[in-house]
Amino acid sequence: MRRKMKRIIYLSLLFVLVICTLTVFLGCQFFDNNTVDKNGRWEDAIYRKNMEFGEGSKTVNVEIKVEEQSVTFTFHTDKELLGDVLIEHGIVEGEPAEFGLYVKKVNGMLADYDVDQTYWALYKNGAYSMTGVDTTVIADGEHYEFVLEG
Repeated sequence: MRRKMKRIIYLSLLFVLVICTLTVFLGCQFFDNNTVDKNGRWEDAIYRKNMEFGEGSKTVNVEIKVEEQSVTFTFHTDKELLGDVLIEHGIVEGEPAEFGLYVKKVNGMLADYDVDQTYWALYKNGAYSMTGVDTTVIADGEHYEFVLEG
């Protein structure tokens, strides 16, 4: 009976050791369901898992949706405009246009209507935003989405 108990303890410890080793060698991605697959447009993404950035009194979430996958970034900031927050952390890139910043890259992924008839649509709390990213005033607790459309 004692020998059987030792064997059970030994096998249990061995199992735990194997799981811990896999977790370390796979960078936790095997067990992380907040990670998107690195394929399609996501190959160019800077971040492929949920992340938090900054410090500040306001917290806003920005979800990026592409090809039925998404990641959500949480920003803690004291800035007033969404564009300032996203540019500061390298999440959006674009060029000046007649109505403000024309966002061409979100999280490293390019959308250019002139090239492939796709664009980044901005949503605020589920509704299509009537302001551009560089004129959108943020408030604590808001949720934004950049959705690749076209």
